[in-house]
Amino acid sequence: MEEGISLPRKNGELVFDAPWEGRAFGMAVALNENGEYEWSEFQRLLAAEIADAKNSNDPSTYYERWLASLEKLLLDKGMLEAKELEVRTSEYASGERDDHWHGDGS
Repeated sequence: MEEGISLPRKNGELVFDAPWEGRAFGMAVALNENGEYEWSEFQRLLAAEIADAKNSNDPSTYYERWLASLEKLLLDKGMLEAKELEVRTSEYASGERDDHWHGDGS
């Protein structure tokens, strides 16, 4: 990773404060490994997100910036539609969906 945007680690291990952070990380890595985008594309977006947050005194966390970068990249690449993102975001915010795996595909 570029200087200044290294992954949060503790004793060399990746640190996730919530399950969604690990899933966002995993999705970004898996999509890259699947050839959906170049890692450098994601890095540029992440660096810009971090810089924008810092410049605007945005208190968002590293993985909130990570997720915002991933969302932008997926929208730019046409892998995700804005309406779909809006619906899913609303479902999680309302509690209609949660971030726990149920084993039944929901």
